[in-house]
Formats: sequence, C-alpha cells, structure tokens
Amino acid sequence: MKPFTAIGVDVGGTKIAAGAVVFPEGIVQARRIIPTVPQRGGEAVLADVERIVSELAAELAEIGHRVDGIGMGVCEIVDQSGEIVSANSVAWTAADVRRRLEAIAPVAIEADVRAAARAEALFGAGRNSRVFLYVTIGTGISCCLVIDREPFTGARGATGTMASGSLPGFNGEGPTEPLPTLEQIASGPALVTRFRAARGVANSAQEVLKAAANGDAPAIAVVRSAAEALGATVGMLVGVLDPERVVLGGGLGLAEGLFRDALVSSARRNIWWDGHHDLPIISATSGLDAGLIGAAAFVSSRHSALDPT
Repeated sequence: MKPFTAIGVDVGGTKIAAGAVVFPEGIVQARRIIPTVPQRGGEAVLADVERIVSELAAELAEIGHRVDGIGMGVCEIVDQSGEIVSANSVAWTAADVRRRLEAIAPVAIEADVRAAARAEALFGAGRNSRVFLYVTIGTGISCCLVIDREPFTGARGATGTMASGSLPGFNGEGPTEPLPTLEQIASGPALVTRFRAARGVANSAQEVLKAAANGDAPAIAVVRSAAEALGATVGMLVGVLDPERVVLGGGLGLAEGLFRDALVSSARRNIWWDGHHDLPIISATSGLDAGLIGAAAFVSSRHSALDPT
C-alpha cells in the first residue's frame, strides 16, 4: 500500500466510530466514537458523521496531513458499485453520503462487515491466511469470506447476511412456524430482550454476560442458547466455505467467558468433516477499530486502483 491518509468511518446500529488512519502501516492517529441512535432518522445520523469527519480533517490539517480519502463502512447491504441498497438501520443513499462528504475528500462506501474483514486480512488475525471466514457479533451478526486478502462480495454485494433470515422449524413431516432470526436469538440486543423476558434486569449485552458469569440461571440459559445457535451456523458455514480459520470480531465476538466458550464448542460439534475439527477459531486482533481501519483501507485500495502512479 502507498502512503495515504484516510478517515475511516464505521457506522453501526449502536455506535459510530471514526478515525484518521495512516497507510501503509494502518496506524490510527485520532478517533471519535459517538452513539448512532438510528431511530432519529438518516439525516440526523449523517449530520453526526459529517461533523466528526470534519473535526478529524481539521485535526489532521493542524499537524500537516491532507485527507486523501474517506472510507465509510455501513451496517447495510452495499452493492458492487458502492450503492447502499438496504435501509434496515440507517436510511441513507450513497448519493447523500457523497454529497455531504466529498467537499472534504473522495468517498468510498463499503458494507461494514467487509470493511472489518479487510482490516483483519491486512493487519489482523487473517493476514497469514489465504482463505478465512470473518464473523462479527454485536448489534447485528454477519460474516465475510476473505480470499487472498480481498473480501468476497458475491454477485450483488449481499454476502454475509447469515443471521437475517428466519430459521425454519421442523416437526419431522414438514416445516412448522418459522423461528426468530439468528439475530433475534444471539445478537447483543437479543440477549437483553430475552433476559428481560426472563425477568432479568439489563441494559446491555455486557450486563447479561456479567450476570451469567455471576451465576444468574436465566442469564446463563439465554447466553448459552444464543451461543449454541450461533455456533451451529458457524459450523455449517465452515462446511460450506472450507476456510483455513474463523476469525470472531465485534463486541460479543471478542467477549471472553460462557458466550465464547459455548459458541466455539457448538461450532465444533456442528462441523461435519474430520478435517475441519481442529480449525482455528480465534479472536480478531484489530479489536473494535477493525471497521474504521478497514473502511479507510478500502478507500485507499480504490485510490490505488484508480491512480497506479
């Protein structure tokens, strides 16, 4: 990678993380983290993004750095041409994002899971793997196959929606009523909702995990069942995709304790082929910066492709 300074922005359902990233090292020099609060509407969220990107650009200018590009990772489906083609969390269009930010620097838009997977491929736990599966678990759950350091986009840019469709039940003769989606079982908000339904008190997934670690029986049941369901899906994906390793990221993916242990155990039980049984299932090493680093790396890679000099 050539010398390049980018602002990476990771827009998730819970928080917006932005940072100034200097390449080729991928070093984050400044950060901003604010709540997303997507229920305010897309315009309010985009205004917040514009503000923190402008702040970071001004901070870089003070130390003599020009912003060469802005990379945006969004928790939506982003197609091959960089258009945002879903509105499940933030109601944006790529045109709106570019119109608001291109006065600062050229903008490239990517799905957040592919951005984070790119960071792991370049600087993290996947950098020595030709083929690995990245799974992020937090406010949402999604995945990305990475081949030769490039996130696989599929035909329409819609890969990775591993947890959004209903899980079908089965009564031995035919399908029953559909179960909730995997995100409604195993994501961070799902842990809180399910624990509260069991009369537990929690405002975050981390509080549910803490209650489970302290021996709270309903919390243990919620955490274990969530991890079991997610692990079964990961085990199936291993059989379908044949990766060298699985890299877990996101707030829940990086958490230690019962959730992680039960997830890995379930994944291994649901891996069919003996050749996959010792497959490494490891933590992402870019940490919670993965999304913003990967988004910045994406705009850097686009710039290099357009300007090979």
